[in-house]
Amino acid sequence: MANTYNVTEFIFLGLSPNQEVQTVCFALFLLLYTAIVLGNLLIVLTVMTSRSLGSPLYFFLSCLSFVEICYSSTSAPKLISDLLAERKAIPLWGCMTQIFIIHFFGGTEMFLLTVMAYDRYVAICKPLNYTTIMNRQVCAILVGAAWVGGFVHSFAQILLIFHSPFCGPNVIDHYFCDLLPLLKLACSDTFLLGLLMVANGGTLSVVSFVVLLISYVVILVHLRSRSSEGRRKALSTCGSHITVVSLFFGPCIFIYLRPSTTLSVDKMVAVFYTVITPLLNPVIYSLRNAEMKKAVKRLWTRTMNLDEK
Repeated sequence: MANTYNVTEFIFLGLSPNQEVQTVCFALFLLLYTAIVLGNLLIVLTVMTSRSLGSPLYFFLSCLSFVEICYSSTSAPKLISDLLAERKAIPLWGCMTQIFIIHFFGGTEMFLLTVMAYDRYVAICKPLNYTTIMNRQVCAILVGAAWVGGFVHSFAQILLIFHSPFCGPNVIDHYFCDLLPLLKLACSDTFLLGLLMVANGGTLSVVSFVVLLISYVVILVHLRSRSSEGRRKALSTCGSHITVVSLFFGPCIFIYLRPSTTLSVDKMVAVFYTVITPLLNPVIYSLRNAEMKKAVKRLWTRTMNLDEK
């Protein structure tokens, strides 16, 4: 592409042209990104080291936290470094790589959330067969399928944009490379490409979200026959998952269901699903889960005891 078209790099406009605002944002996003990595890493380590968190739910949660670290690391470090840079540039190949990785981990997270909803459905609606249905092999296959699904989704997206001609301008009104801002700079008719991206990204988000909603409606209907204590425990876990699903799918649907236009609010929405959601996930799952809180305390206690020795 670099030899065929005269654009070899793109320039980001970033979040704000104001230098003072950029300095404040640098400190803020550095703090947020550090919290994302440490918070999600804490969940991964807690699940790996705690014997009481051996159920499939926590296995999937640790996988989700790992994906969140990778997902936010695709755009946040570049955003943070660019906030102190006068020239916010990225090579053409770097831009394409960033798009692929963002959609790879984003797609993987989408499928993982669906897998976690299925896990809750089996646990609540078929409790006697739960350990049989959700054995280790099945869990590994489901997680592997989520990763493969994310790869196929991302590969299809990058394939659509990769051969688009870019002959100028090369200024992207965003803080990272994404499909819609980049599609706006293409030197060809992108109407068909936009429709295909909706079919791949937007429609997939909507369909997955609808499937998740239907699964939780089924779960809620099934809970009517449970005791009040059983309903409370089930709703506590499901409530955390529904919150995370809404926080992730809402902005994605808003962004990727309108390929022909980009809005000024898009950057703020992107901040929400690339930074805020990965930050909130460990908080939501930890605060609403008694077993997770106990396991974190035990891990912290063991760590402190080792330090004292």
